Amino acid sequence: MAGRVPRVLILYPYDERIVATTVAGEALRARLIQATNSKIDLFSEFLDLSRFPEPEHVARMGAYLAEKYADHRPDVVVALGKESASFIGKNRNSIAPGAKIVVAGFGSSAADKIGLSKDVLGAFSIFDILKTAQMARSLQPSARHLFIVGGSSDFDREWLASARNALSEFSAFYETTYLEDLTIDEFVDRAARVPADSIILALTVFKDRDGRNFIPREALRQIAMTANAPVYGPYETYLDHGVVGGSTVTFDALGQTVGNLVLDAIAGKPAQNVDAPQTYFADFRQLQRWGLSPSDLPPGTITVHREKSLWEEHWPIVSATFGVVVMQASAIAVLLLERRRRQAAESRARIHLMEAVHLNQSATAGALSSSIAHELNQPLSAIRNNAEAASELLRSGNPDLQLIQQILADIQEDDRRAGDIISRMRGLLKKRREIDWQEFDLNDITSSAIHIIRSEAERRGISLRATEPEGRLPVRADRVHVQQVVLNLATNAMDAMSGTGPTGKTLTFATGVANDRAALCVADTGTGIPEDALPTIFEPFYTTKQEGTGLGLSIARAIVETYGGAISAYNRPEGGAIFRMDLPLVGRKEANETNGLHRR
Repeated sequence: MAGRVPRVLILYPYDERIVATTVAGEALRARLIQATNSKIDLFSEFLDLSRFPEPEHVARMGAYLAEKYADHRPDVVVALGKESASFIGKNRNSIAPGAKIVVAGFGSSAADKIGLSKDVLGAFSIFDILKTAQMARSLQPSARHLFIVGGSSDFDREWLASARNALSEFSAFYETTYLEDLTIDEFVDRAARVPADSIILALTVFKDRDGRNFIPREALRQIAMTANAPVYGPYETYLDHGVVGGSTVTFDALGQTVGNLVLDAIAGKPAQNVDAPQTYFADFRQLQRWGLSPSDLPPGTITVHREKSLWEEHWPIVSATFGVVVMQASAIAVLLLERRRRQAAESRARIHLMEAVHLNQSATAGALSSSIAHELNQPLSAIRNNAEAASELLRSGNPDLQLIQQILADIQEDDRRAGDIISRMRGLLKKRREIDWQEFDLNDITSSAIHIIRSEAERRGISLRATEPEGRLPVRADRVHVQQVVLNLATNAMDAMSGTGPTGKTLTFATGVANDRAALCVADTGTGIPEDALPTIFEPFYTTKQEGTGLGLSIARAIVETYGGAISAYNRPEGGAIFRMDLPLVGRKEANETNGLHRR
C-alpha cells in the first residue's frame, strides 16, 4: 500500500436487490469513507450465487474477477454472507493474493464448516430463530400451533435444517408444521388457512418449488398480507412487509462492526473475531393489527411506527408550554400596544409624505406655470380664431357649410387639447391624504410627464428624445406620485443644462427591464454631478441651485422607496448625469416581452 490509498473489495453473495446485504454493505462503506476521509478505493461485486449456485458459474466468476483485479489487487476483501466467504476461500490466491480477508453475516459454526483459513477475520452474527420464537410466545402465550416457512433454494433448505435443530425443544409445546417445498401461491394459501391460535415463523424464500426466484421480504409480504395469524421473522428488512417482529443483528450494526475490523486490518493492528450485537425489533402497527400488547415485548425491544402520545413525544415542550403561554400573553399585550403605536407612526409618516409630495407638486406646477400657460394659450387662441372665422362665414350670403363643419371639428379638437392640459394640471395640484394604489404602465407615466414638460423644454431649447417601447412595464403604485418623480428628475435635468451652450441640449428617457424590475433612466447633457456629492445627492436640503430647497430628490427617493423601489445617480463619461429609478414589476410575463432598456 506504499504510495497509494488502500483498496477494499466487497463481495455480495446475491444481487443488488437483496436489501439485507446491501444495507450492511452501505453501512460498511460509510464507516470506511468517514474514517479515512475518503482516502480509500472501494470496489463491489455481486456474485448472484442464489440464482446461479452451479460450480461452473462459481469457477467462471472466480476467473473473471482474477483477471479484472490483476492490476488492482485489493488489500482487504470483505465477504458478506456464507456464500461469499466460501467463494473467496476457494479463489483467494487468484483474486487477492496476500490480501487480508474479513467475513461477515453468518455464525462461527458455519465458518468452521466452510473451512476458512486461520488468518481470516470474522464479524459473526447469529440470526437466532429461537429468540424470535420466544418473543412470539411472550406475545401469544395461548398459541397452540407453530408453522415454520422456508423456500426451496440451497440457502432456504440450510435455514430450515438449522431451524429444526434450534427449535427442537421449543416446538414440542406446539402442534408444529414446516411449510416447505411449496409454490408461492401454496405458501399464501396455507398461511391464510392456519388456525387463529398460531405462530408463523418466516425464514427465507429465495426460490419456490416451481423454481421462481424471489427477494425474501417480497415473498414474505405476499404471505403475511392474508395470513390468518401473526408472522415473525429474524431479519430487520422484513419490517414494513408484514412481520410483527423478531430477534436479529441489524445490518447497519453489522456493517459498522465489519468496518472497524477492516480499519484494523488496513492499519496492521492485531485483531480477532467479534460478534455483531443482536436486538429485538417490533412493528407497532402489526401489534395493533393482531391485538398484541406492547408490554409483553422483551425488554429493550426497538418498536417502530409507534404513534407516541403528545407527552411522550414532546414532553419538554409540553412541560414548558404553560410558562411560555403566560409569557406570550404578556408579550402579545405589549406587542399589540406597540403595533398600535407603530401604525399611528406609519400613518403620520404617510400623511407627512403626502403633504411633502403635494408641496413638491405645487412647486413643480409653479415652475412650469409659464410654459403650461403658453401651451394652454395655443388651443385657446386657435378656438378664438376658428370661432371668428365661422362667424364671418355665417354672415356671408352663401356660407360654406362644409368649411364651417371643419372649423367646428377643429374647435372640438383644440378644446380636447386644452382639457388634457387642465387635467394634467389638476393631477399635479390635487391634494390627497391616502395613497391611491393602482396598476399601470411605467411607459404611460413617462409619456404623460414628457407632455407636461414639452413646452418648457422647447422654451429652453432642449431636445427631447422619445421612442415608443415594444412592451409594457406594469408596476403597482400611486401613478401621480410616480409621475411626480419623473417630473422632478426631468426638471432637475433641464436646470442642469441651463449653464451649457445654446446647442446640444438633449434630455433622454430610457425605460426597460433590469434585474426583473421596471427601470427608468433620465439622462441630460448638462454639467454633471460633483463626484464628492454623489453619495449625498438624495439627502434632504442638498442642492446646487441658489434658489433650490434641496427637497426634490429627497422626496423622489421617499416616493420610490415607499413602493419598494430604488433610485440612484451617476455621471455620464461624455458629460451630463443619469438618474435611474427601479420599481418592482407586477408580473414577469409582461416584463419578459421587454428586453433591456428602451431609449425614449
